[in-house]
Amino acid sequence: MSTDDTTTETSSSSTGTETETKTKSACGAGTETESSSSCGASTDSGGTTSSCGASTDDEEEEVGATVDDFEGEPGRLLAVGLGPGEPEGMTARASAALADAEHIVGYTTYIDLLPDEITDDADDIYSTPMCGEVSRTEEAVDRALAGNDVAIVGSGDPNVYALAGLALEILESKGGTASAVDFEVVPGVPAAQSCGARLGAPLVNDTVSVSLSDHLTPMDDIESRLHAVAPEGFTVAIYNPWSRKRRENFQRCCEILLEHRDPDTPVGVVHGAGRDDEKTRITDLGTLPELGESDIVDMTTTIVVGNEETYVWDGRMVTPRGYETKYDY
Repeated sequence: MSTDDTTTETSSSSTGTETETKTKSACGAGTETESSSSCGASTDSGGTTSSCGASTDDEEEEVGATVDDFEGEPGRLLAVGLGPGEPEGMTARASAALADAEHIVGYTTYIDLLPDEITDDADDIYSTPMCGEVSRTEEAVDRALAGNDVAIVGSGDPNVYALAGLALEILESKGGTASAVDFEVVPGVPAAQSCGARLGAPLVNDTVSVSLSDHLTPMDDIESRLHAVAPEGFTVAIYNPWSRKRRENFQRCCEILLEHRDPDTPVGVVHGAGRDDEKTRITDLGTLPELGESDIVDMTTTIVVGNEETYVWDGRMVTPRGYETKYDY
């Protein structure tokens, strides 16, 4: 897995800069005697990064460039949700926003999902591999501060386990404001909803989303939340259920759910929704642990666990909304 220091760019920035006594980042932020990253974040020679690009220094690493390092008027920054995967799954607003963007920034896999007409029309595309979230988000912020119209993209919706919040946090840490870059979130169809559509109608009553990724949230907190949710009447959408480095999180999740719910509870599993390798399966909670070793469960999978009223009819999950208690039909 690549670190931020070895992330790849599909092209260099189009914000050409002069070089005098300072060096410039790809987005136009000046740096003094320190070396700078492609997004203008300064790094000293003693800094090291983890496999996900996080600093391993004892002292917390600060952002590389602030608003004072940029000249001229800032541009615009949009966080754009791509939806489930296929271009047809993007909203019209998302498509229009990307068509208007000068620079598009994102995880390489998500950039590859974009239609050619969008990437071909952009002035510049900047992508990084897995675990480059902070570096590419700072790159997007810096490019916007340098005067460019920038879109940072992600699958699903930017407000669901995505980078809208990180973009605002980085912008704030640089001394900027959201209004200065006309920051806007362009919604996309979240994974839970796109997967629910493929399963039937499992989400029409109260639903809770839980991510099993402990990269940013301690597993103890995830377990506590699962224990809180499982006894209640929620349908549960499980994001990021499995990776090669944390198989035990999925098994622990299954154990907790089975402590509180019947093994016959319907469960829908959708792998790669809207992509070429999409797979859909409806099973039950008692069988779910066995799927952890199958190719249907990975980081592109979303799992929908029904509540006590969810049932399977004609190959589809159905969670009643409650109409049957008030109406005859």
